Amino acid sequence: MHQIDSPQLWHGNTLEGAATYDGLFKNPPAVFDVILTNPPFGGKEGKGVKEKYGTGATQICFLQHVQEKLKDDGKCAIVMDEGVLFRTNESGFVDTKRRLLNDCNLWCIVSLPGGVFTSAGAGVKTNVLFFTAGTPTKKIWYYDLSQIKVGKRTPFTLDYFNEFFELLSSLGDSQSSWTIDFKQRKQDAEEQAQPLDQLADEKRQQVSKLKEQFKELRKDKTTNTATKEQEIEASISALEKEANELKAKAKTIRDVIYDLKAVNPNIKEIIDNRTPTDLINFIASQGQEVAKLLNQLQNPI
Repeated sequence: MHQIDSPQLWHGNTLEGAATYDGLFKNPPAVFDVILTNPPFGGKEGKGVKEKYGTGATQICFLQHVQEKLKDDGKCAIVMDEGVLFRTNESGFVDTKRRLLNDCNLWCIVSLPGGVFTSAGAGVKTNVLFFTAGTPTKKIWYYDLSQIKVGKRTPFTLDYFNEFFELLSSLGDSQSSWTIDFKQRKQDAEEQAQPLDQLADEKRQQVSKLKEQFKELRKDKTTNTATKEQEIEASISALEKEANELKAKAKTIRDVIYDLKAVNPNIKEIIDNRTPTDLINFIASQGQEVAKLLNQLQNPI
């Protein structure tokens, strides 16, 4: 706040739009060039906010709010908890991320270490999202700082960002950075989902034809059609179930691409391939080593 002679400060609930004090915020612009924010996570909002944003998750509400308040070509850096990135099982999260990626260029995600905001009362894992309004996302550059151990004696300092700033102009790859082609990921998902949609549509067309047959049978008063009607009803039920399952699978395929969690491909997973017998032998050998050391301590030369 140094060297700002005419601060434009507004006090109130941003999501509700209700001011507590707005005496220093006269004639504010409707949209902004730059938004830098670390919004609260996990808060509880009233019915009005839920109706406005379609969810009560404050971080999702703020992400929507920021998009509404950015000019075209406006830039944002926002701190988000990890759940926002990987959750694809709730429509509020998926729809908000879909809108973000369709309407904005989410060009960078920085994965922060756990514990960065613990002293401020927030222990959740966080990330910083950088995006520009007005153009859809094609590629996302990730930078991973999650392996850093943060504690009272090992604070998270600006020095950890040295390589990040070196690579920022080129968005280059390193042991801590990589790029995903989101446009290609979206296209691949669509290619997988479309055949399922088509098959589901075919089954629903079959359902429509069977329903017409069923109506015609019900009109026939001269013969006993009860058995045939039951067969058709069973077929309709089975086809509708299959169509719904196919549509659900197609939706899952499309939604999975909105799992944006940073998973560093450069970190090699250490896999223990030892068999149970190997582990038993290892434990036994360690036990023998401990017994040998204890014997030396108890019977010094």
